[in-house]
Amino acid sequence: MTSVEEFRAEVRSWLRANLTGEFAALRGRGGPGREHEALAERLGWERHMAAAGWTCVGWPVEYGGRGATLEQQVAFHEEYALADAPARVNHIGEQLLGPTLIAFGTPEQRARFLPPIVKAEELWCQGYSEPDAGSDLANVRTRAECDGETWTVTGQKIWTSLAHESDWCFVVARTEPGSVRHHGLSYLLVPLDQPGVDIRPITQLTGTSEFNEVFFDRARTPASNIVGAPGEGWKVAMATLGFERGVSTLGQQVGFRRELETLIELARRNGSADDPLIRDRLARAWIGLETIRFNALRMLDGAAAGAPGPEASIGKIYWATWHRELGELAMEVCGADGLLAAGEPYDLDDWQRLFLFSRSDTIYAGSNEIQRNIIAERVLGLPREARP
Repeated sequence: MTSVEEFRAEVRSWLRANLTGEFAALRGRGGPGREHEALAERLGWERHMAAAGWTCVGWPVEYGGRGATLEQQVAFHEEYALADAPARVNHIGEQLLGPTLIAFGTPEQRARFLPPIVKAEELWCQGYSEPDAGSDLANVRTRAECDGETWTVTGQKIWTSLAHESDWCFVVARTEPGSVRHHGLSYLLVPLDQPGVDIRPITQLTGTSEFNEVFFDRARTPASNIVGAPGEGWKVAMATLGFERGVSTLGQQVGFRRELETLIELARRNGSADDPLIRDRLARAWIGLETIRFNALRMLDGAAAGAPGPEASIGKIYWATWHRELGELAMEVCGADGLLAAGEPYDLDDWQRLFLFSRSDTIYAGSNEIQRNIIAERVLGLPREARP
């Protein structure tokens, strides 16, 4: 068994040797609010990783992964972030859908869908949120009917990340007429390149379009493309959300640390670090980042024991709020310069993009308000919030 440090060294060595030549320019490209950057080139990098066996490292070997331990996976994501390697294009397929299919899929589904994810040949998006079912996912209204051979899907999804670049979508739909809340939902795998699917990018504050509206008008998928039994979609969907808050969060924090260190350096250069209020906020940001890391490690320890606890919701609130406040602090450090765009084509700089895009951190993947309800009601046992 390769030790964690040996595995870490292997990852670091491979990245150092391969983030060169045509891939050298991809360092630091992509990520939240910048998913439009060098997409084709980053996909090429992803396939280069796949050819060397560096995608899906935590998956079992029989499904194309490396069978890495939890500690090795943490090491991989940390080293990847430390190398300033480009943001992953295939994150949703690799970190969300793949583990879900390994846990709940049929042998036929695994044989069909896992290899193209490993090879980065098919990209996925997540069909959860709707106009009236954002963080309140149980209010889903998209419906699907099965005639024995085909599911027919009708409805609307919104805030669907990278749908305009994806080949497939895993969709939570209501399949039992008259069912309410989390009952009667199913988890379907739906191809996007077909009549009856209309994808409309949403222009964000940053001027880019990472999110999309997706309309299904009798879109079709084979009857076999249901994960779990009909009506068990809530259980499968919740498992996917659990995978979403997995080991890659440690790599995310390496990126956060780089942002904070760069901001501290800027404050020193432009003199704003001489302001005691700015110094205090920078110190609090550093303390907050340490808190995020330790909570993430606690969350992963619970997940390793098979029962992720309230740390997942606590962590989501904390890092999302911290990152939004970092964007606000960046504008304070930049001063009046933060209000100006630098000439045509009037693109945003990194700090402006951080300030604007981090608004979404407290909304996607479960809004802060919903996470507080989960902690209050399910962990602390407080009375349920009044609902209409």
